[in-house]
Amino acid sequence: MLTAFARAFKTPDLRKKLLFTLGIIVLYRLGAHIPVPGVSYENVQTCVDQASKGNNSLFGLVNMFSGGALLQITIFALGIMPYITASIILQLLTVVIPRLEALKKEGQSGQAKITQYTRYLTVALAILQGTGLVATATSGALFSGCPVADQIVPNHSIFTTVVMVITMTAGTAAVMWLGELITDRGIGNGMSILMFISIAASFPGSLWAIKQSGKLADGWIEFSTVILVGFVMVALVVFVEQAQRRIPVQYAKRMIGRRSYGGTSTYIPLKVNQAGVIPVIFASSLLYIPALIVQFSNSTAGWATWIKDNFVKGDHPYYITTYFLLIVFFAFFYVAISFNPEEVADNMKKYGGFIPGIRAGRPTAEYLSYVLNRITWPGSLYLGLIALVPTMALAGFGGANQNFPFGGTSILIIVGVGLETVKQIESQLQQRNYEGFLR
Repeated sequence: MLTAFARAFKTPDLRKKLLFTLGIIVLYRLGAHIPVPGVSYENVQTCVDQASKGNNSLFGLVNMFSGGALLQITIFALGIMPYITASIILQLLTVVIPRLEALKKEGQSGQAKITQYTRYLTVALAILQGTGLVATATSGALFSGCPVADQIVPNHSIFTTVVMVITMTAGTAAVMWLGELITDRGIGNGMSILMFISIAASFPGSLWAIKQSGKLADGWIEFSTVILVGFVMVALVVFVEQAQRRIPVQYAKRMIGRRSYGGTSTYIPLKVNQAGVIPVIFASSLLYIPALIVQFSNSTAGWATWIKDNFVKGDHPYYITTYFLLIVFFAFFYVAISFNPEEVADNMKKYGGFIPGIRAGRPTAEYLSYVLNRITWPGSLYLGLIALVPTMALAGFGGANQNFPFGGTSILIIVGVGLETVKQIESQLQQRNYEGFLR
């Protein structure tokens, strides 16, 4: 693998792409450390240090996707999260709105319009989320329990609030632009690479925090255990992410003039984890809503107390059970809207394809639906178990939280984006007759 990297850097055009991508990554990480105008940097650092010691993980998911920039309230505080949300919303609306479905079927031109709609929706969501973040920081609710939480934004004027929201929105637009630059002029897959960098940036700090909070052999036992669990999880995730059910497809021969077409054999690859990381994001976001409502309402009613006791701490049985069931539900839900067996069966029938032993048309669609449901069960259970690893792995050390570096959403994204990036570099190396990563 290191030899392949060396050969990649020896190739002039590929070296330019890699260096350009590294330059964009440096700019992205630099923007994640520049504070927003109107924010007291000293007070923010005081509250961040206290929150990290107290394992405050209410905004853990969004903070992870921003590479730690959210709680630092920097110009890239919102990170890539508005774009991810906008992409998911557009993908869901494609199934509901006929106009978007027609655009999706138009090919590249239609996809360009959907991409433009995604950009507009990203900016709108950035304004909404930026306003919410500024309001939360101004009221002191962003760091509950911090003595200087209400002094993070010293000036509460409307002008300061508008400037902060505009700065964060512009930062989100800049992040989206940087991701598209990597896609066009870099090694590709720009948004995913920025997401990868955001998550990976928190790994060293999280690992060192586990070592410092450990009690066995000055924390080295806990540190080594977490590293071992991480390697095991990476191997498991790589194995499952690469696993697929290949359904054979045979195309009949057709004579057009004097030439024969078709008669080839191929397959439909159905991945075990067809939904990817989307169910984990959906479930995590949905479970944040009750805690956010309680925090902003400051209610002391019975329902608020029950939510604080059962749905704020990640190690509570109610939280764990609900989280697991939501992941399983959203896995089936997302697979159902992203893969249409009837459409696949119609396309196969149109081009003379059929599954051996299965009649074309409706029987093919029913067979595909049957196979998809069967492989979605192990995929959804696998997602649920991976998402619960932070709690199970750190429960024995007395510090279970959702910011475990090798757990849940982070490990799925890290491994998925890493595999995709390796395949892209591998394909470019193979075009030049080089021996690549996969031997």
